Amino acid sequence: MKNLLLFIAFALVILNLNAQLPAVTGGRQQTGRIYGKIIDSKTRKGLDAVSVQLIKTVKNSVAGTTKDSVIAGMFTRPNGDFSFDNTALNDSVKVVITAIGYKKSEQSVLLKAGETSEVDLGNFKVDPEAQVLANVTVVATRPALEMGIDRRVFNVEKNITSTGGTAIDVMRNIPSVSVDVEGNVQLRNASPQIFIDGRPTILTLDQIPADNIEKVELITNPSAKFDAASSGGIINVVLKKNKRVGMNGSASVSGGSPDIFAGNLNLNLRQGKFNIFTSGNYNQSGGRADGKTFRENKSNGIIENYFNQFTWNSRLRKFKSVRFGFDYFLDNRNTITISQNLVDGRFTSNEDQNQEYLNNLKILERTGIRFSTGLNGFNRSGTQIVYTHKFANPGHQLSADANYNTGKGDNLSTIINSYYNADGTTSTAPNRVRNNGVNENDQLTIQIDYINPTGENSKFETGVRTFVQNNTSIFNAYSIAPSNEETKLPLSNHYRFKEVVNAFYMTFSNKINKFTYQAGLRAEASRFDGELVDRGQKFGYSYPDKLKNIWDGLFPSLFLTQTIGDRQDIQLNYSRRIRRPNFRQLNPFLDINDPVNLQQGNPTLRPEFTNSFELNYSKTYSSGNFLGAIYYRNTVGDITQYSDTLTDVQYQQLDNAAVDPNAILNTFINTQSQNRLGADLTLQQKIAKNFDVIPNVNMQYRKVNAQVNDINLSNEGFNWEAKLIANYKIEAPKSWLFKNLGFQLTGEYESPEVIPQGRRKEQYSIDYAMRKDMFKDNKGTLTFSINDVFNTNRFGTIYDTDNFYQDSYRRWNVRSFRITFTYKFGSSNFSLFKRNGGNVRSDDDDDDATETTTQ
Repeated sequence: MKNLLLFIAFALVILNLNAQLPAVTGGRQQTGRIYGKIIDSKTRKGLDAVSVQLIKTVKNSVAGTTKDSVIAGMFTRPNGDFSFDNTALNDSVKVVITAIGYKKSEQSVLLKAGETSEVDLGNFKVDPEAQVLANVTVVATRPALEMGIDRRVFNVEKNITSTGGTAIDVMRNIPSVSVDVEGNVQLRNASPQIFIDGRPTILTLDQIPADNIEKVELITNPSAKFDAASSGGIINVVLKKNKRVGMNGSASVSGGSPDIFAGNLNLNLRQGKFNIFTSGNYNQSGGRADGKTFRENKSNGIIENYFNQFTWNSRLRKFKSVRFGFDYFLDNRNTITISQNLVDGRFTSNEDQNQEYLNNLKILERTGIRFSTGLNGFNRSGTQIVYTHKFANPGHQLSADANYNTGKGDNLSTIINSYYNADGTTSTAPNRVRNNGVNENDQLTIQIDYINPTGENSKFETGVRTFVQNNTSIFNAYSIAPSNEETKLPLSNHYRFKEVVNAFYMTFSNKINKFTYQAGLRAEASRFDGELVDRGQKFGYSYPDKLKNIWDGLFPSLFLTQTIGDRQDIQLNYSRRIRRPNFRQLNPFLDINDPVNLQQGNPTLRPEFTNSFELNYSKTYSSGNFLGAIYYRNTVGDITQYSDTLTDVQYQQLDNAAVDPNAILNTFINTQSQNRLGADLTLQQKIAKNFDVIPNVNMQYRKVNAQVNDINLSNEGFNWEAKLIANYKIEAPKSWLFKNLGFQLTGEYESPEVIPQGRRKEQYSIDYAMRKDMFKDNKGTLTFSINDVFNTNRFGTIYDTDNFYQDSYRRWNVRSFRITFTYKFGSSNFSLFKRNGGNVRSDDDDDDATETTTQ
C-alpha cells in the first residue's frame, strides 16, 4: 500500500520524466551512474519504496526567473538502494527524498565524476516523521482492504466489529469469505488452507484472538510456490509483530453478553540487534443456542412416520494464550527469528432435547427427553525458528525455517434419554451413556526458500519442504445399566495415523514491457498411513504410488498479467492443486450427541484434485479500486458429505447408546467430480471524505456428479452470496462527544446452495459497531459492537432422498454485545541497556559508508 500511495503522488513526474532530461550537446556532456542509499536515522536500516528525485534549477535568462526541473526519479529498492543511469555529471543538483512516515528531505550535492564515471552519494539518513506526544508515535494508516491482481489483504485494525473477539469474527467481515455456525471457513464456497504467519497450524480460528492479528491475506489461486494442498485457496493469518524502535504496545479489556469477557496485552521492544515481542490473551464467551429438525421417514417413497426434534444448547468457552519471541539481527543481511505460542482451552456444554414421534397421520405416539453434558479441554504449543539471509543484490534472499506444533485434548460426556407414551407414562427404561476420549497430535514443517533476481525484471525462485504429522485418538463409550454396571459399546475406537509430504518447487517470472508472466512447477510425494488399532485394520494412500502415475504428484501453475492502462491490469492464471482429507473427515469415531443425526468420518477417503482457472481484472482510481474475477474449478474425487439412514446391523451395534432407530448417519464420500463456474466482484469505494463502502458479490453455478451403491446423487444449481461493509467517521473537531467517532456496518447474505442429496438453506446476518477514539493523541479507544443484530444467523439443510426428507437448522452462536476498551502506549526512547552516555547505538551500523544527514 505504501508503494501505491507514493505512486499516486509521483506518477505525473515519472510519466513526464523523459521530456525533462537535460540535453546533451555535441556528445561532450559527461553522463554516468549515480547511486546511494536511504536509511532510517535511528535504526540505520535501509528503507524500501522511498521516492528519490534529482532536481536541477534552470535559469531563464530572458525572463530573469528560475524553475526547478526533475532530471531523474525512482523508488528505492527493499534495502534502501537507489541508482540513476545516464545522468549528466559535473553539475550541482538537489536531492529530494520523500517517504511516508518520514520528514521530507532536501540536500544539494555536486555531481563530480571519478575515473569510472560513477558518483557514490553515500547514505542519506532521514528522520521519522513521528509526532511523539506523551510517548505515542503517530504513523500512516492503511485502508481496510488492499486489493491486488493476485491477492487481497484485509487489515484487521480497521475491522471494528471483531474487536475483542476471535479470528472467526474477523473472517465474517472479509469479502468472499463465509463462516458456518460451527466456525468452518469457506472461500468462494470451497475450503481453504489456513496458515498462521505463512505456515500450517493445529490451532482452529476460534483459538486465535482477533486483537493479536495484524492482517489476513487471501490468495484465491496460489502458485506453485505454495502448498499444493490448497485447492480452495489460502487464508494466511499474520500475527502482530512491531519493529519500531523503543518499546510500544497495547492493552485491552472486553465485557459483554452472553458471558463475554476478554483481556489482551501486546508488548514489543526494539533495541540494537534485538526485536522482542510478546502477547497474552484470555477470551471467554457463552450463549444458549437452539436447533430444530423436522423429518419424514419413507419406504418406497411412501411416508411411514414423522419425527420432530427441538434442541437448546448452553455453551461456555474459555481460551488462554501466550505468545513470545524475538528477532535477532546478526547484521544488515542476516536475521534469526524464534517464537513460541501456547494455547489452553476449556469448553462446557449442557444440551436439552425434546423429541416427538408421530405416525403417518401425524398423531403423536410417544415423546423423548434427552439431557447431555460435555466437558472438553485442550492445550497447544507452537514453536517457530526462521533464518533469513539477504545477499548484496536487492531481492536476492535465502530463508530457512522450522515449525513444530503439538497438542493434546480430552473430552468427557454423559447422556440420558428418557421415553414416554403419548399420555405421559414411561415407555421404556432410560438409556444412559458415558463417553470419554483423549487425543494427541504433532506437526513438523521444515522449509527452505531461495529467491534470485536474474535480471532487472526477472526472478527465479525455488525451495524444498517437508511436512510430517502424527495423530492418535482414543474414544471409549459405555452403556450404563440401572444397576450402574457399564458395558463398553462397539462404537469405541482407537485410531492413529501418520502423514508425510515432501515437496520441491521452482518458479520463474519475467516482465517484458507491460507484460508479466510467471511459470512454476511443484512436485509433492505424499503418504498417509492409518490404523484402527483395536480392529487391526490398516488403510492409507501414497501419491504417486507408481512411476506411471507421476502426474498425481505434479502441480503446475501459470500466471499471465498485462497492464492495459493507467493502474489497470488483467490476469489469466491456472494451477493444479490437491486437497487431502482432514482428521475429522477420516476419523471413524461416531458422534452420537444428536441421537437422530449421527456424525462419522470415513477412513477410506482419497484426496481430491482440482484444476483451477481464473481471469482477473484490477483497476485503481482516485476514489477507490475494483477487482473482478471469473473462475472455473474442475475437481475430481470431490470430498463431500453423504447421509443415509442406519442399517439394522448398524443400529444393533448402537444398542443402548441412546440412539434413535430412525437416525441418519452423516459421513463423507468421494464424488466422481464437481464443476464450479463463478464470478467474484469486489469494489472499494470512497463515497465522501470519511465514508467508504466495500461491496462484494460472488455468483456460482455448481454441478456435482456422484453415485453411491448404484444410487445417483448428482445435483446442480446456482447460488450467490453478497457482503457489504460500510465505514463512516465523524470528525467534529469542536465536539468532544462526536469527535473521532466511527461506525461500521456489515451485512451478509448467502443464497441456498446445492449439495449431493439436497441443498443448504439461506443464511443472513448483520453486524454493527461504534468506536470512539479518546484521550490525548487518541491513545484510548472505546468500542461497542453487536454481532448478529437480528439474531438470524443459523445453518440449515434440506435432505430429500428415497428414504427420508429432513428440514433442519442449528446455531452455534447467538446475538452478542461487547464493549472493549483499548489503550496504546510506547516510547521510542525506552532502553533496557544504556550505553555511550545514555545513547543506544545499533551494532549493525554501516560505519564504512559515507553518510549525509538530512534535516
